[in-house]
Amino acid sequence: MYRTRVGFYLESRSEDSISFYRRLFFIFCGASLAAVSLQLFLVKNYVIDGGVIGISIVLSYITKQEVGLYLLLLNTPFFIIAYSFLGRRFLILSLFAILVLSVGTYLLEPVPAITNHPFFVILFGGITLGLGVGITIRFGGCLDGTEVLAILFSNRFPLSIGQCVLLFNFFIFSSSIFIFGIYQALYSLVTFFVAYKTIDFSIQSNAR
Repeated sequence: MYRTRVGFYLESRSEDSISFYRRLFFIFCGASLAAVSLQLFLVKNYVIDGGVIGISIVLSYITKQEVGLYLLLLNTPFFIIAYSFLGRRFLILSLFAILVLSVGTYLLEPVPAITNHPFFVILFGGITLGLGVGITIRFGGCLDGTEVLAILFSNRFPLSIGQCVLLFNFFIFSSSIFIFGIYQALYSLVTFFVAYKTIDFSIQSNAR
């Protein structure tokens, strides 16, 4: 599934059939959906996603700082590193997506979670996050710098992009057991699966 996403990143450098401003609009919608998922379903129920989003949620809980601050600080270096092989447009669109996501999570922080029931948190939180990330990827941006890091690692080590991402996420979800508890860690794993299946479905359906 990560190979499909990388294809969209690479193709976005040369595909000019979609205007830049249209890309910005849809990425704004995608990042806003991700912000809704984080603040109205996941963060307040101590359910994390993988990658930088998951790390940001954990750090936000530990330090009591806004999750959007960590999303911006942790993602930006990865995207700047990726500039040389994914292009200026990828950098601009991804930084825009992260800015929208960070501002969105900040604005929604005072709003209480829509539900505390684990089933609905996993289902609606995972699907909403997956759609948001999928739309962002579909229009040439990225919301998670660990996928960029995985591309770099896979070019230098005998590991696939998917294996690199799974390795990163193994440590993230393992740490959440000690911070949030075993049940929240399990809910996070299931939410991660729902979100990533939704991402791949949204990309593949748009590619047809």
